Amino acid sequence: MSPSSAVEELTKEERLYRIRHGLAHVMAQAVLEMFPEGKIAIGPPIENGFYYDFDLPRTLTDQDLKSIEKRMKNIVKKRHEFQYRELSAQEAKELFADQPYKLELIEDLEKKGDDNVISTYKHDSFEDLCKGPHVENLGEISQKAFKLLSVAGAYWRGDENKAQLQRIYGTAWESPEELQEHLTLLEEAKKRDHRRLGRELDLFSSEADEMGSGLILWHPKGGLMKHLVETFYRDVHLENGYDLISTPHIGRATLWETSGHLGFYKEGMYSPMDIDGQEYYLKPMNCPFHILIYNSSIHSYRELPIRYAEWGTVYRYERSGTLHGLLRVRGFTQDDAHHWVSREQLAAEIDFTLAFSLYILKCFGFNDVKAYLSTKPPEKSVGDPKDWEAAEHALEEALKRAEMDYGVDEGGGAFYGPKIDLKIRDAIGREWQLSTIQVDFNLPERFDMTYTGADGEKHRPFMIHRALLGSLERFFGILIEHHAGAFPLWLAPVQAVFIPIADRHEDACHAMAKKFKKAGYRVEVDDSSDRMQKKIRNAQKSKVPLMLVVGDEEVEKGGASVRLRTGEDLKQMSADEIMDYLAQKSAEERPEAPELPEV
Repeated sequence: MSPSSAVEELTKEERLYRIRHGLAHVMAQAVLEMFPEGKIAIGPPIENGFYYDFDLPRTLTDQDLKSIEKRMKNIVKKRHEFQYRELSAQEAKELFADQPYKLELIEDLEKKGDDNVISTYKHDSFEDLCKGPHVENLGEISQKAFKLLSVAGAYWRGDENKAQLQRIYGTAWESPEELQEHLTLLEEAKKRDHRRLGRELDLFSSEADEMGSGLILWHPKGGLMKHLVETFYRDVHLENGYDLISTPHIGRATLWETSGHLGFYKEGMYSPMDIDGQEYYLKPMNCPFHILIYNSSIHSYRELPIRYAEWGTVYRYERSGTLHGLLRVRGFTQDDAHHWVSREQLAAEIDFTLAFSLYILKCFGFNDVKAYLSTKPPEKSVGDPKDWEAAEHALEEALKRAEMDYGVDEGGGAFYGPKIDLKIRDAIGREWQLSTIQVDFNLPERFDMTYTGADGEKHRPFMIHRALLGSLERFFGILIEHHAGAFPLWLAPVQAVFIPIADRHEDACHAMAKKFKKAGYRVEVDDSSDRMQKKIRNAQKSKVPLMLVVGDEEVEKGGASVRLRTGEDLKQMSADEIMDYLAQKSAEERPEAPELPEV
């Protein structure tokens, strides 16, 4: 019996999965009708849609996409059933004799043994290697509820040493209304694209050929924002019992052997460099260096918890095809922190870490946060089962005490410990993974970490990894898109711009700007030759929070007429009143830290 033919009540997600899976097959049929000599690779359903990879005689155009979509609608009209069958490896090879990518997949299934069923689904004249499930027939798919979106390059099996294919992306929904809602969301996301806004607001660039791909140049305004975030980060960490440390960019190979990175993560590390006849690697993570600082002295239970925090720049190899603005880079700065506690302190320390993480996210305007708890994997893990039980219990109870909405990923933890992932939902509803609170039983063993307990004996501390913002670069990309470049007042690189109505007002604007800067406010004067209305439009386009317009009356009263970037007019205010307004609004947007649990 076909996996899709069983009578069952499906969830919306399951129905969409089958619709999208079916449309991936329909798209492959349409493409092969246009290009009979074409070769097909894989075509899975994905979040919000589907794709299929093709090896074709020429590059596809926008007009080709329209033609393929039209063919797909004609195929769907025919309401063909999806027919399931199972084949021997030899039968499958004969069926796909002229499809080399399918033959490679069949050979892989054949190597895995008899337990791997080779199956296909057929509709109309098209048959594809597939496990399913699918809709029963194409009549379950609305002709008005799917659309092809784009074409991108993709390497076969993600390996840049293999053939480069053309990947067609599409989206599909149950109704035309849902499709339109999604397309509207995509348009809004396009407007918020951090790469475009980064250029328009002159925050950063990453396209310098001389520099290389996947690296970021922070321009003055972006560099100022980076400084503001780092300063806030350092201050709030010092206020809450962290020690700030700094570690090198490279480390000897023996360090990465001890940590296990060379054994488990070598493909993500850059080639070693020879220094005095020894191999050194650019660091992919900060953790081993933090442990070396811990191990540089003897510790007593009275010192615990010990908390180290660092803005540590790391380097990881990412394939060129995966690089994406600030979101996927090769050199990035992690806001790494590591905590070491006794078993008795673990629950309170996780309470502290969770509350601290939520506070920081709230300061940046992320109030919609969901947690995901990942537990012990069923097969491979290290550490005492009792420690796993204690850690999982502490993590889950912390989520309950914080009254957080959370899901449980049973068996989804790393081999070295369970974790909490915090995901935020941005202004247009997209979910982003940011903070992680990860217990680690592996590295304390590998580096023989100890503390002296009240009994005078050596004990192994519990270790907690905490990446709060993830990486600074990726976080900035998310922050730009969440706020659409209109940053909170406390974070905006330029908080206000003085706009003189005429040349004779420029001196007064510069005098007030000097006063504002001395008081710590970030202001500029637009003394260009543009007319006043053009200056206002320029400030709005640059998303400056306040426009301070100065004419004869304002000069006489020592102030400015205040307009917000939203268009709201706050009327005339004195210089001191404007500074009070800036201080008050900044404080409102960056709330005071809550009283955090003591450990």
